[in-house]
Amino acid sequence: MDRIAETYVKLVLALGQHDADYVDAYFGPEAWRGEAESEQLGLEEIRSRAQAALSRLAALAPPADDPLGLPRHVHLLRSLEALIARIDLLAGVEMSFDEEALSLYDAEPPSFPEAHFQAILDRLEERLPGAGPLIERYEALRQAFVIPSERLDAVFTAAIEACREKTLEHIELPPEESFTVEYVTDKSWSGYNWYQGDYKSLIQVNTDLPIYIDRALDLACHEGYPGHHVFNVLIERQLFKGRGWIEYAVYPLFSPRSLIAEGTANFGIEVAFPAEERLELERRVLFPLAGLDPERAADYYEVQELVKRLSYAGNEAARRYLEGEIGADAAASWLTTYALMPPARAEQRLRFVDQYRSYVINYNLGQDLVRRWVEAKGGTPDRPEERWRLFAILLSTPQLPSGLRSLRGPG
Repeated sequence: MDRIAETYVKLVLALGQHDADYVDAYFGPEAWRGEAESEQLGLEEIRSRAQAALSRLAALAPPADDPLGLPRHVHLLRSLEALIARIDLLAGVEMSFDEEALSLYDAEPPSFPEAHFQAILDRLEERLPGAGPLIERYEALRQAFVIPSERLDAVFTAAIEACREKTLEHIELPPEESFTVEYVTDKSWSGYNWYQGDYKSLIQVNTDLPIYIDRALDLACHEGYPGHHVFNVLIERQLFKGRGWIEYAVYPLFSPRSLIAEGTANFGIEVAFPAEERLELERRVLFPLAGLDPERAADYYEVQELVKRLSYAGNEAARRYLEGEIGADAAASWLTTYALMPPARAEQRLRFVDQYRSYVINYNLGQDLVRRWVEAKGGTPDRPEERWRLFAILLSTPQLPSGLRSLRGPG
């Protein structure tokens, strides 16, 4: 299996020559990266080699003496299949939104009608009474919770420190782990973790649009602790360095690993800070640092909890848009109406969809699958230690979205 895993890594790097977004992180042998750059394999050749590797792996029995042998085998199989699917998409093969999501991310996204979102909007209408469209009333409320640009770094730094402290109470990390924060513009995303290897990350925060107070802790947890940074650190330590599994030296973005990564990063927010603990931290530390009124925190987060239930509206807009059912203007209007995104944020989301397509499912569906798996195995909110233990297993073992859905996988 190690030989096939090596082939897989080299094919991922080769495909990265055709797809600038494909290789999200790589910390394996530098010679292999140089080989990919010099060879410049064509898509047909990469696909042919991937198919051959897949056939060899399918005929190979997983080791019976290692409890992680079967999960590794199945994960590598599904990763090769996703690589082939990404090649097909780049070559112009047409897939529906759901077919693409299943082929790349091993997940079947649900679909919701307008009535599902309208019921949530009706509750928000009651919560935000007044004249004018609901989106305008919602944005008027949010304006009081924008972090001033001159206070952003202080707030974000404090949020990171709180997230790291909480994570270290439950997960042991290498003493040399760290990350650097940069503030950037002109991106289709709000935050990004660029894992560098050797337990280091570069986290970028996009300041194109106003950053609201809730995003400080969300981004600190999601991109840092116990989210992407911790996920990548544990994968490198446990699977790449600890077991010598070379396939974990590369992270192809359009692969099943992304649903696990985004799902754990989002669920990790509530694992680290259940609602009452989060509200206490916001009132005591983050609101004052941002110069905001702590007495309004509870009301703000009550509204935000309702708005979060609209998250799947973004998937519906992406599905209809990518399948050609609606154009860009209609998709932006859908996001404004059913996801309560102001026009500038809706435009940014469409840029994201243009760039990353069905990747949008990994955030909400990923979070829901992770939560269901953890809680079904006993990690309920009233058992926080078990919740953390199971969460850490997801971060450091071979997992597949289909395994979460069927409640299989290590754990």
